Amino acid sequence: MTQQPGQGWPQENPYGSPAGQPPAYPQQSFPQAPAHQQPPAYGQPPAYGQPPAYGQPLAYGQPPAYPAYPAAGYAPGGYTPTSALPPLAHWGKRVLAMLLDVLLVMPFVILGATLMGLSVREVGEDMYGRAVSEPSTWGIIALVLGYGTAIAVQIWNRWVRQGRTGRSVGKQVLKITLVSERTMAPIGPGMTFARDLSHVADGFFYLGYLWPLWDAKRQTFADKIVGTLVVDG
Repeated sequence: MTQQPGQGWPQENPYGSPAGQPPAYPQQSFPQAPAHQQPPAYGQPPAYGQPPAYGQPLAYGQPPAYPAYPAAGYAPGGYTPTSALPPLAHWGKRVLAMLLDVLLVMPFVILGATLMGLSVREVGEDMYGRAVSEPSTWGIIALVLGYGTAIAVQIWNRWVRQGRTGRSVGKQVLKITLVSERTMAPIGPGMTFARDLSHVADGFFYLGYLWPLWDAKRQTFADKIVGTLVVDG
């Protein structure tokens, strides 16, 4: 009887493993990647820093500094509350100051007119036999010089001096000052000239000149047009 392979004797496993067991393959070792090249563990997000706490504002720097408002009592836009005004000049002081400014230039006008009058002489008769008189050349020159000097003094006193310092000679004597309602500073020669031109509005029935008697800011119409006040001191 012929014995079949696999029956009656143990079969040899050419791979060295016991019968019925899978062959054992040799183990191979592979080099490990450096730590900094290791991929992150799955399921764990990489750490990118701590998120900000909810409810806490992020710091973006200091807020810009806004300009300060004007000093208390002087509102922006040119309006000054009556309660914040400095002491205002009395109407009587203003009238006396104006009269002093007029008296300052009157001597030059009077002197020129007087010299011209003294130079008048008779030059003949008219068709009715009446004497005809006329001033001499030097008399006319004296009148022109007198009026010219008065105008020059008026320009210096009313516009240049008062525009730069707030005081004409008359206001200096009465210790009152013309200022801007917005800045409380002198308004300059140009605006002072414009203010004198604006006195045309005060001339209607002299109502504008009398307006400071009951006005809260004691302003004439010219003061309201230009935006000025006359204050004590």
